[in-house]
Amino acid sequence: MEKTATGQQTRRDFLKTSTVAAGALAAGATLAIPRGVYAAGSDRMKIGLIGCGGRGTGAALDSMKAHPRNQIVAMGDLFGDVLPEKRARLAAAAKEGKEIKPDQFAVTDDKCFSGFDAYKKVIDEGGIDMIVEAAPPGFRPHIFKYAVDKNKHVFFEKPCAVDPAGVRAVLATAEEAQKKGLGVCSGTVFRHQTTHRDAITQLHDGIIGDIVAGFSYYNVGYLWHKPRKPEWSDTEYQIRNWLYYTWLAGDHIVEQAIHRIDIQNWIMQGPPKSAYGMGGRQARTDIAYGHIYDHFTVEYVYAGRNGEDVRVVHQCRQQDNTDTRITEYYVGTKGMTEPSKGPIQEKRVRPESLGDAYVREHADLAKSIEDGKPMNEGKQIAETTLTGIMGRMSAYTGKIVTWEDAMKSQLDLWPKETLTFGPKEVPPVAIPGKDPLV
Repeated sequence: MEKTATGQQTRRDFLKTSTVAAGALAAGATLAIPRGVYAAGSDRMKIGLIGCGGRGTGAALDSMKAHPRNQIVAMGDLFGDVLPEKRARLAAAAKEGKEIKPDQFAVTDDKCFSGFDAYKKVIDEGGIDMIVEAAPPGFRPHIFKYAVDKNKHVFFEKPCAVDPAGVRAVLATAEEAQKKGLGVCSGTVFRHQTTHRDAITQLHDGIIGDIVAGFSYYNVGYLWHKPRKPEWSDTEYQIRNWLYYTWLAGDHIVEQAIHRIDIQNWIMQGPPKSAYGMGGRQARTDIAYGHIYDHFTVEYVYAGRNGEDVRVVHQCRQQDNTDTRITEYYVGTKGMTEPSKGPIQEKRVRPESLGDAYVREHADLAKSIEDGKPMNEGKQIAETTLTGIMGRMSAYTGKIVTWEDAMKSQLDLWPKETLTFGPKEVPPVAIPGKDPLV
């Protein structure tokens, strides 16, 4: 593509000139970017936000901070009552004009959508180039496929699915996105954090020798919960409290602890061979908290560099008034390190702010698109998601779950009936030795 007859910059010109802009932004520099033409005659990357809760709104803010050409133009959420507050928050941040320019948020009344088909309306009617997707994880395989079918770039939060059927669907969609040259970025933020990048590069270079063992932790207290209102159906209550239902979240080992599990796979340079786990529900036993566990311990077996098995033990829990630990330790033939504190050196430097990394993942996506080499983290997040699912499947059943078991598993938690607001039973709490390995 060359310049138009009027001398305007074409999309390819924009992609080339804006590469420098994304890099400068990551370094905190002031940007002076030539005006160019993006999709549909615009000089903007027009973005639709799907799932407007706390993480969705946060991701939208991060996206606007990441690149001055990123502009939120449409919003969609299952619940219409969520939209006014979140729209007002984003508009206020843009109006303030500190980290975001006022014209980066341009959502009009006719670009706000609600209902079960809100994601389709954002994609079809929002006039967008990209989605920022933060609906509950159970919805993600469907939304991801619909977006890629419609030729949209995708940023979606982690995890990408809640069951093996969803993971396989995401893998297929990620492959299709690759063929189409679409950008795909997941919310595995530590992959974009300098602290972890540098430390894990050292590990891969052999600074502690061959890794022989690892210990991974995501131990925290309770998260949020929304008390039931009389007018809410079972389905509405579950979706508004999606953290506590496997068909929506996959349990907390998949939804939250996936960050540490992703670091495991990153360090070990691939997914595990098997998972042997246990867990339970001790502190959070009321049915108001669904049917998920509140603690897990899983032994993952990875293939080591020298052909020997390497065991990485992962713990995660959500129990109040307990000691928090969110980190990992790896033992090698030449020593031990804690990657979350950064690379090994004479004097440890202060770890990079995680907030910076939340912005950088969006900047990295924008830069890759502008370079004409869109990043695609679809396979990575699918493998990490399945690793978490393996741990849950093992703990729920009491069985060792191999990678092959999980890949071919027919477990599909998505409702077979058309999803509407109405009655919906809460599945029983899984009992090891009684729940079958599907």
